[in-house]
Amino acid sequence: MQSPCVARCGLNDDDYCMGCMRHIDEIVAWSQASDEQKQAIIAALSARREHLSGENSQSLSRAKWLEAEARLAK
Repeated sequence: MQSPCVARCGLNDDDYCMGCMRHIDEIVAWSQASDEQKQAIIAALSARREHLSGENSQSLSRAKWLEAEARLAK
């Protein structure tokens, strides 16, 4: 299943990408997620788009990526 990434990465203050609307944890876990998990993430994106506001206030940095990997490994 193709990633919903739109190559306009930037996190809001709650760590949601304002390009694709995924949370950093979902972005990091995407390659290991099952098709069912990916479908659930994609299903949530349109509702998130309506409710999330903010700007790309933080870049999707390597440090943020490593933080999410460590959190998901627990």
